[in-house]
Amino acid sequence: MINIALVGFGLSGRYLQAPFITANSNYRLKTIVTSNALAKELYPEAQIVSSIEDVLADSSIDLVSIASPNATHYEYAKKALLANKHVLVEKPLASTSQEAEELILLAKQQNKVLSVFQNRRFDSDFLTVQKILKAKLLGDIVSYEVRYDRYKPVLNPKKWKETPSPGSGIIYDLGPHILDQALVLFGVPQKVWGQTYTQREGSLIDDAFDIYLSYDKMTVKLSSSLLVREESPRYRINGTKGSFVKYGIDHQEDHLKADLLPQMTGFGVEPIENQGAIYSNIGDVVIKGKVETEVGNWGLLFQNLYEAIVEGKDLLIKPELVLEQIKIIEAVKQL
Repeated sequence: MINIALVGFGLSGRYLQAPFITANSNYRLKTIVTSNALAKELYPEAQIVSSIEDVLADSSIDLVSIASPNATHYEYAKKALLANKHVLVEKPLASTSQEAEELILLAKQQNKVLSVFQNRRFDSDFLTVQKILKAKLLGDIVSYEVRYDRYKPVLNPKKWKETPSPGSGIIYDLGPHILDQALVLFGVPQKVWGQTYTQREGSLIDDAFDIYLSYDKMTVKLSSSLLVREESPRYRINGTKGSFVKYGIDHQEDHLKADLLPQMTGFGVEPIENQGAIYSNIGDVVIKGKVETEVGNWGLLFQNLYEAIVEGKDLLIKPELVLEQIKIIEAVKQL
């Protein structure tokens, strides 16, 4: 069994990680670093501490999951690796590619597993997209468009999310999710261009972006904004044989906030009305209609991480691919 310390108990720590950790019998949530008294109420068997230093000094802790503000990721991950711990870092892995490269090298020197909480690699919609593309139902892909929008015109009360700093802004907040998906599907692009925008009244950080990735005969467009009230298609994929369009986002976060937990009936299942639509011609066969959405399961990330640490299996979320993601963000920010 792996003893894990969770650093931070905000959205990621409380809702997106802790339920999957405790649902997996291979893990023991030993320690939570937080000032939130609710953590002890929800996880009475966990030790509640106020500092990451308490975690680093505990030799019984095998894995440190860093779910603290973006600006702390590099510092905390480095400290944890130097303390001989395996490390899982909430995205972004670091604020710069130089920092990410340093962490990757340090993990290899320490012979420790370093991974990133790219949970949306296991979203219901992305798992469905992977299935469609693997089956070549659209032929050769010529354009791939993804939007990850929200409607939040009022500035976030969490000051660290609105303060200009390395790793701040929507391109570091939501960008890593859809960038990770594109890199998994298509690899490192030949060319990158794009733009960030500041649109909300009083905002000091970027709160919208467009990123374009070029792959020979195919273009990827990734977009996000905090000022989109009316929903646009999340995925719009066109190929030589057909098209796929899908609205709606994976429901695991909503389920967790509503206390529907992993392994409960209906968890990760998307409403039928959000199913994507496909229209394709494969030879003489015409495929037209709705596509049943796969069941989302962020727990696959934790299971794979356990297997990588204990059994030496290959990581699904490799930090080297995340490094390429950070390089793309840097390139867009510099344009």
